[in-house]
Amino acid sequence: MNDNSIAVVTGANGFVGSHLVDLLLEKNHKVRCITRKTSNLRWLEGKDVEIYDCGLLNKEELNKAFCGAEYIYHVAGVVKSKKHAGYFQGNVNTTHVILNAALKNKERLKRLLIVSSQTVTGPSLDGKPVNEETQCMPITTYGRSKLAQEELVKSYRNNLPITICRAPAVYGERDTEILIFFKTFSKGLMTTIGFDKKLVSLLHVIDLVNGIYLASINEIAAGKTYFISSEKPYSWEEVGKVTSKVMGKNPIKIKVPHAAVYSIASIAEFFSIFKKDPTTLNIEKARDITRRAWICDTSKAMKELGYRQNISLEEGIKRTVDWYKKMKWI
Repeated sequence: MNDNSIAVVTGANGFVGSHLVDLLLEKNHKVRCITRKTSNLRWLEGKDVEIYDCGLLNKEELNKAFCGAEYIYHVAGVVKSKKHAGYFQGNVNTTHVILNAALKNKERLKRLLIVSSQTVTGPSLDGKPVNEETQCMPITTYGRSKLAQEELVKSYRNNLPITICRAPAVYGERDTEILIFFKTFSKGLMTTIGFDKKLVSLLHVIDLVNGIYLASINEIAAGKTYFISSEKPYSWEEVGKVTSKVMGKNPIKIKVPHAAVYSIASIAEFFSIFKKDPTTLNIEKARDITRRAWICDTSKAMKELGYRQNISLEEGIKRTVDWYKKMKWI
């Protein structure tokens, strides 16, 4: 990627998108950010970026944003929705518009990178990490919508230089999803799901955006799919020990039986009917978090792209906790 090349980022105001914007600016690129008129732009304030607040369905404005672009990073997506159709609207229909806009502006385009998710393959069923060759068996509507997104994207590979990057569980500064874990921990409690040992691939956001960047600039990556993940899986006990060391807390550990998780999820899902926003915990999320292993193999990205996990679990948790404290989030 040459200095001053034009890079477009969808979902640029979000957790992953804003960190990707920071990296691209560090590399001296002209960055165009696709947001919505209602987007909170706090992570983009004061940064040398162009804002296109047209959302993902305005074809005319997207054409303007993509004009002359060499790199397009499609990070935006819907991770929570009250209706199943909302996932497909936010992850598939919008991607269709992005692909067609990219097609109209492909003269200088070197890469269209799509950020996907480990939910596409589903959890590890045999205790071995899933990889790019694993048969996709998503267990949630979100996962099924991301699989449909990938299948749509692959149908454009003959006409566009596309790369797909699948992310595992991601944490770090600016994240609001895993924040609840650290909030609870800071109050002296650590809850874990079930009585069996659970494993997770867990990656700091800086490593994720570095992997995404490498996949976008490497010629060998065109037309391919990569897991960008931690180099080893972690148990929640291990995550708890590291967090305990970083925060100087020795929390009371509470194991929540799977049946209780489903009961709580059922109640939360019922009451979400009366709320505007979708609930984080529902029956599908319960099915998700009660699986034994959400682990993936990132060796293909390491071998072909030179990707490495540079931020250890301890360093990543320390950075995240320090930032949460600075922001007075915990």
